[in-house]
Amino acid sequence: MAKLLTILCLGDIIGEGGRSAIAAKLTALKAAYTVDFTIANGENAAGGFGITRDVANELFTVGIDAITSGNHIWKSKDVFAMIAEEKRLLRPFNYPEGAPGNGFTVFTVGEYKIGVLNLLGRTFMDPVDCPFRRGAHAVRLIQRETNIIIVDFHAEATAEKQALGYHLDGTVSAVVGTHTHVQTADEHILPKGTAYMSDLGMCGGEFSIIGMKKDPALKRFLTYLPHKFEVEREQPMINGCVIRIDADTGRAAGIERVLVRHGQ
Repeated sequence: MAKLLTILCLGDIIGEGGRSAIAAKLTALKAAYTVDFTIANGENAAGGFGITRDVANELFTVGIDAITSGNHIWKSKDVFAMIAEEKRLLRPFNYPEGAPGNGFTVFTVGEYKIGVLNLLGRTFMDPVDCPFRRGAHAVRLIQRETNIIIVDFHAEATAEKQALGYHLDGTVSAVVGTHTHVQTADEHILPKGTAYMSDLGMCGGEFSIIGMKKDPALKRFLTYLPHKFEVEREQPMINGCVIRIDADTGRAAGIERVLVRHGQ
């Protein structure tokens, strides 16, 4: 019988609230699902925007194995030196040539290897290189070492995420979306064996506006004037999914949404 690897993918970690939820609940969550490897999007883990060396190390210490990112990865100057040397912290692979850091890394987990690829969408986002062509190129490079490949597609438009899922179907184990901070209910396995979910959601304040305090965000909508966003630290939840992968074929055997509310 084929070995099933269990991968836990967590949505965007939003500031101190999201980090506190991870610190408090990740160990038990991993035990409950018998998790072999954990991936989290950490581009908003420091103060709600960006990530720093200290915050990345904090997340690694509590049990995150790989940190993916997105369009806010360069927010902190502190990240430039770290991302050049820390292969567990990824930036989107389809940033133009010259960007520091790695867009994918292959991790060794016991006798298996797991490839993690980070891509950035272009619809309503920055005009980076094509995620479809660059993503397929990266997959071919990773396949030299393993057929177990998880893709974090940090993108705004659901259609673009779905399109990439079908574009890579059968060549990767999973395509999961991040960036919108709202968990979707469309987890399923595509026809050729790739697990798919449009957005993992977020790890942050449940009663918030995409992780930020409600009042400043509402004032922006009501007045159309600038108001400083503040991270909601209270009642943080954890969003994500668990993916089970046939270690021999790299095909997904199952995908399940994860939602842990404050107090659970």
